[in-house]
Amino acid sequence: MTSSPTIAPNSPPADSASAPIPRIDKSLALTVGVLAETAEGEQRVALDPTSVKRLVAAGRTVMVEAGAGAKATFDDSAYTDAGATVASRPQIITTCTVIPVIRYPDTELTQSLRSGQMIVGLLDPYNNLDGIAKLAERGVTEVALELLPRTLSRAQSMDALSSQSSAAGYRAAIVAAAAYRRYLPMMITAAGTAIPAKGIVIGTGVAGLQAIATLKRLGAVVTGYDVRAASRGEVESLGATFLTSSVAQGAAAGGYAREMTGAEQKTQQDELANALVDFDIIITTAKVPGRIPPELVSAATLKALRDGSVCVDLGSSDKGGNVAGSVDGKTIVTDGGVTVIGAGELAADLPASASQMYARNILSVLAALAPANDIVIDQTDEIHHSIVVSHGGTVTNAAVRTALKLDPIPADEAPAKVNAS
Repeated sequence: MTSSPTIAPNSPPADSASAPIPRIDKSLALTVGVLAETAEGEQRVALDPTSVKRLVAAGRTVMVEAGAGAKATFDDSAYTDAGATVASRPQIITTCTVIPVIRYPDTELTQSLRSGQMIVGLLDPYNNLDGIAKLAERGVTEVALELLPRTLSRAQSMDALSSQSSAAGYRAAIVAAAAYRRYLPMMITAAGTAIPAKGIVIGTGVAGLQAIATLKRLGAVVTGYDVRAASRGEVESLGATFLTSSVAQGAAAGGYAREMTGAEQKTQQDELANALVDFDIIITTAKVPGRIPPELVSAATLKALRDGSVCVDLGSSDKGGNVAGSVDGKTIVTDGGVTVIGAGELAADLPASASQMYARNILSVLAALAPANDIVIDQTDEIHHSIVVSHGGTVTNAAVRTALKLDPIPADEAPAKVNAS
């Protein structure tokens, strides 16, 4: 059995910036804290009861904020049955070594984290550079799952982007079907025959393929569009038609589409715009963390779409979206009767399943970074080198250092293996 974490009797509140905060007692088992997500519309939780049970069985101590999993259908008793302790938010922030999160945390948490703690999640580092730098200065180890080298086979179980994209793609098809005011499948009835809806999914990564498969199950006639010709086989294996550009784009490192030249982009956009007017449902999936997403459905194309058409924009963010005028988290109906749904965090609308998958990703990351009682960062390991943004008081990820305009770390000064706790 592991001993329960203890808290100093006179510990200051977690939001106290001036009072000293007690150091973590390293004699305890590695402590993992699960907090309720505070972002608007977020219903997921970083660890579900099943993952907590596995952590406890492995000798870890887990504390869960009261009500943290309620929106994902996991009540507090499910966590206590799994071996966790239900505690207050300040207690968890003060006590726990590792805090997994879904998204970059709120100010209360970031201001309370201290040296020796590790935060791990979809931290969106390029959109939170100032916060990343401040946490690094305080000695917090930051792990950004977006930076995972996804082509490594041993990294697949840690791939939170893929697990959440799968949930978002499935949900996008359901949302589109709910917003579309006609049948999706062909319906032959005594009152006549309804023709099937025609749907196109732009981008055939994890989210796109899941959207294609779900639209097909719902009975729509589906097309998958991608500038990577190599995607044809995956799309057609789902029973959909494959559409691509005449521009031979190919793929860049990691299997993603390479960036087009200006002329290529113009040709591709014109071809796509001409094709889109024939569809009733359009799902776009080009989400680019930290960057402005490409516009795939222009204002002119929206005007040309049929009244009653539906666009679900999985690329929507505070920087814009794939569909002209889309606003993340909002549904807009154009003057021409086209419904545009900004859905950049649509996995949050499938909180139970998305949380379960995300929790498995977190378990795999913890197994890699903290196999025993301590967090040990090995910079010679490609996964560690990629996802660990900071540790030991320094921003260590080369790309994030560049974004922060910091000099590269000299090779002879970079620590090969560091105990971060």
